[in-house]
Amino acid sequence: MQLRSDNFENGQRIPAEFAFGKQAQPFALSDNHSPHLAWKGAPSATRSFVITCIDTDVPSRGDDVNKEGRTVPADLPRVEFVHWLMANIPVECGELAAAACSDEVTPRGKREPFGPPGSVQGVNDFTGWFAGDAGMGGEYLGYDGPCPPWNDALLHHYHFRVYALDIASLALVRGFSLAELRAAMVGHVLDEAELVGVYSLNPQVGG
Repeated sequence: MQLRSDNFENGQRIPAEFAFGKQAQPFALSDNHSPHLAWKGAPSATRSFVITCIDTDVPSRGDDVNKEGRTVPADLPRVEFVHWLMANIPVECGELAAAACSDEVTPRGKREPFGPPGSVQGVNDFTGWFAGDAGMGGEYLGYDGPCPPWNDALLHHYHFRVYALDIASLALVRGFSLAELRAAMVGHVLDEAELVGVYSLNPQVGG
């Protein structure tokens, strides 16, 4: 399988339009559009698709995150941060236009995120990040783009993946977690493809 985007090449910078946050002394909310994605070459036995986007470079500790006069060290152990989970994408679907699944930052999270007919979308990790925030706290469903710490010394990598499944529908309900998705996909993945974009809010890092 192959996965591509008209908005960025594999290994290249994701434009700020497709991010949750952008550089602006030191940070501002961005357009948060979902990127264009297109995939092809799925096995003939494919019955549905799954899309995920995961940042694998998130600090494992928040001691220094977004604090003036401090830097998140590049050698700090990193963990996953979920930006998008979408399952039960119809087999007829092979492309998503830019902004088709998200076209803005939605405080407290999108309740009915856009997606192909029949698809179901999971919760992303902005839910935990904004927990307890009076203005932003809530359940974040669907796509919410990159927003790494603005003082992180490490360039973040965003792994967009499409999975071809041998089943038309996974038994998942809106708001499912990454762990639930991974468990549901066991034994059903025929093939997968990946597209990696990079992003940083730290002007000293680039990307």
